[in-house]
Amino acid sequence: MTSLPSLGLLLSDGADAAGSGGMDKILLAAMVGLLVSIFMTLVRALKGPTSYDRILSVNAMGTAIVVAVSLLGFLKGRPDFLDLAVVYALVNFVATIAILRFVELRSLG
Repeated sequence: MTSLPSLGLLLSDGADAAGSGGMDKILLAAMVGLLVSIFMTLVRALKGPTSYDRILSVNAMGTAIVVAVSLLGFLKGRPDFLDLAVVYALVNFVATIAILRFVELRSLG
């Protein structure tokens, strides 16, 4: 009967005999994919036929930026970037609600 690998081995930094070059390539590809999605949502924000399309695309771009900041923090080994990503996500959410309320009511009060 074979034993399962220990949790410590699974959570290690990945520096084993095979190397961690494959994981870096995957994370780099994810970052490139996020940058492409941010560019596509920027195009939608500029071309959107209605204000709601523009607001939705800016919100989606903010979400993609949160993921990109988190991924960058993981790539650089800086866990404090996650705190920045959480704060940016909260600001993005509050700003989206405020802008939608302003568009609907033409006032923030």
